[in-house]
Amino acid sequence: MKRLLASCFGLGRLPIAPGTWGSLPPTIIFGLMCQFHVSGISISIVMAALAIAGSIICVRFAPAAIAATGKNDPGEVVADELAGQAVTFLVSPFVAISAVSSRDVWVAAVLGFFLFRLFDIAKPWPIRKLEKLPKGWGILADDLLAGVFAAIVLQIIIRLWIGG
Repeated sequence: MKRLLASCFGLGRLPIAPGTWGSLPPTIIFGLMCQFHVSGISISIVMAALAIAGSIICVRFAPAAIAATGKNDPGEVVADELAGQAVTFLVSPFVAISAVSSRDVWVAAVLGFFLFRLFDIAKPWPIRKLEKLPKGWGILADDLLAGVFAAIVLQIIIRLWIGG
């Protein structure tokens, strides 16, 4: 059960790019909530809940996957991607405003998805350093910081795009 939760109910066990699969749920939820004009505060609450849930699951249950696989960061553990991707959208509920088109909502969601994956894979300084933390903390911390970096870049792009 621990490994099932850490893999986000099997997403992390998909054969190609498990981290990418783990990043999809927050992206889809964010896009749909914006699409249906859910309030910005509600979107932020849901993204915060996903980030917290993914974080707790990762720290608590990733050690079971580490022990079973012998790897410090098993690919099947994607609760960290779930949490990091949610952090990317935590401060982006402004795209839920009615003045933004459906197309723009999904462009923002996809852009946030790709930005998070870019930072998560490239791991620029200091993201890579966080991997050295013990057990589930090292698996999680780099993704949370990748989410912060992606959120900052997403905010800059969208504010220039919408404001410009």
